[in-house]
Amino acid sequence: MSANVASTPSTPFRTRWRGAWLVLLGLVFLGVWAYGMAARTTQTPEVPYTTAYAWIREGKVSEVTIKGDVVSGMLREPETLRGREGRAFVTRAPDDQNLVPLLRDKGVVMRVDSPEPPLVLQILTWLFPWILILGVWWWLSRRAETFMASRGPFGAFLRRGKRFENSRADGVTFDSVAGLGGAKRDLQEIVEFLREPDRAKRVGARVPRGILLVGPPGTGKTLLARAVAGEAKVPFYTISASEFMEMFVGVGAARVRELFQEAKANAPAIVFIDEIDAVGRARGAGFGIGHDEREQTLNQLLAEMDGFDRDERVIVLAATNRPDVLDPALLRPGRFDRRVLVDLPERGARRAILGVHTAGKPLASDVDLERLAEQTVGFSGADLANLANEAALAAVRRRSGHITRQDFADAYDKIVLGDPREGKLGGEEKRRVAVHEAGHALVSWMTPNAAPARRVSILPRGMALGATHQLPAEERHLHTCAELAARLQVLLGGFAAEDLVLDDVSTGAENDLREATRIATRMVAHYGMSDVIGPVYVEHEAQHPFLGHRVATGGGASDATVFRIENEVRLLLREMLANARATIRQHREELECLVEALLARETLEHSDLCELLGEPVAARVAAPVDSANWRLHAV
Repeated sequence: MSANVASTPSTPFRTRWRGAWLVLLGLVFLGVWAYGMAARTTQTPEVPYTTAYAWIREGKVSEVTIKGDVVSGMLREPETLRGREGRAFVTRAPDDQNLVPLLRDKGVVMRVDSPEPPLVLQILTWLFPWILILGVWWWLSRRAETFMASRGPFGAFLRRGKRFENSRADGVTFDSVAGLGGAKRDLQEIVEFLREPDRAKRVGARVPRGILLVGPPGTGKTLLARAVAGEAKVPFYTISASEFMEMFVGVGAARVRELFQEAKANAPAIVFIDEIDAVGRARGAGFGIGHDEREQTLNQLLAEMDGFDRDERVIVLAATNRPDVLDPALLRPGRFDRRVLVDLPERGARRAILGVHTAGKPLASDVDLERLAEQTVGFSGADLANLANEAALAAVRRRSGHITRQDFADAYDKIVLGDPREGKLGGEEKRRVAVHEAGHALVSWMTPNAAPARRVSILPRGMALGATHQLPAEERHLHTCAELAARLQVLLGGFAAEDLVLDDVSTGAENDLREATRIATRMVAHYGMSDVIGPVYVEHEAQHPFLGHRVATGGGASDATVFRIENEVRLLLREMLANARATIRQHREELECLVEALLARETLEHSDLCELLGEPVAARVAAPVDSANWRLHAV
């Protein structure tokens, strides 16, 4: 942010410091005068050393105090010293080796004290705390103009937003954003309003005050916001919502005021708040804390967005992947009027994104970006950028000047499954993993409405001992009951193969059973695919807001309903397991062939599976799970 800072200190500070120096000089003078008066009042007459030595030898001295070379004594009887009678005297003793033995012989009481520091040192010791305090005061006053320009002595804590000038939107425009055609069309209206505000005014239209970009992580929400600023050529202020928060109460609200004041002063402008759910969560969700720092910051944000004048050309963009936790007051008309969905890219968008991230990279002739886009279902823009970078790093490790198809395959496996393990499986454990993965592959190949396996591997990678990849024929957004049932059979195929071939099951089916239970539960409780439960949506589980795990709730369903749901899920899974077992029994010879091929080659591609199993059953469709994990059956 910019601020106008005065070049010289203001007059009130000059006057204040002139008075401060006068006070300091007065304190020094007062200290010196007081010390001199005290010394004069308590001054003891000084006598020559020979006189003092003679008094000691004659037994006239009762006690002495030695401080370095200064000897203070007390006479037994008063003597006339410098015109007045007294018993105390002071003398300066040379380095006399006979003095102490003489004092001991005469029975004089001796005391030894440390010598007093010089007068100047005593004065400095007394004045040092005052000098330190006034020095800190002076330093703060010298920086007063900077603090005032930042709105107070805590201005250094307020300035967190970054400003990109008209020429510094990093050259990002809508042409720089591959895919996301619908989102760009919605945001184009904002660009036109910032460029030509009179067009909306003539027809009495009110341009949205705020736009909420909603979508999974890595889909390009921040890039879209910068593209809007680049297209409109206006100042772009960006800040993460977590930067509003500070240990000092009230700093978050002050930062919000600072950011919006700066944007209004440089309108037209765009304010972009990333991860707004960090500060915009629904109020009243804490442990009895109704007015904490986060809620103060949220209240100030609501007030600033409500305070926009009709003519103020300041647009607020915000990004989040958790719109369900936002406070309803943020989402009402007049604040964030519009939601723009920034979803995972479709195949065409993935092809365009891969083209952007592979531009300038030397690709081999066997690299087919169209085929790569088909194989990366569920990948976000950030995932695709990472895939291209990992493939380039694989080529570097091979010391090659070109990126091949195998480099992309290795990068895909590394991203999805993790790095290969150092050791390989052996003996009975390797055969069990081969049987498990062969069961997945065979059921996916022989079951209608299931996506056929694209690759089967028993090479340990990451946390998985083996994996079966499925490739859907086309991208799907809706899934029928038959497709979900086929998905359950594929998930349970590894469990069924172990049970039939090895007469026992292992812990390798844990992830498969977890995913199958999740899908079956949704089929029964959410999708209305159970005749017993009926066409209803039953929320019998809920995410605990603080403990972070799923717990049963009594508000969405009764205990009897929960029992019926769990019973239906169990029956459904048993039925799908029976179907998977029937498929394996029917094609037992093909299963044995797959197991032997996996033990020999460890990885089978789609072409290898076609040679061993023939063409897959017709009418293959996409898998039913709504996350990237649907492609894997990891042991």
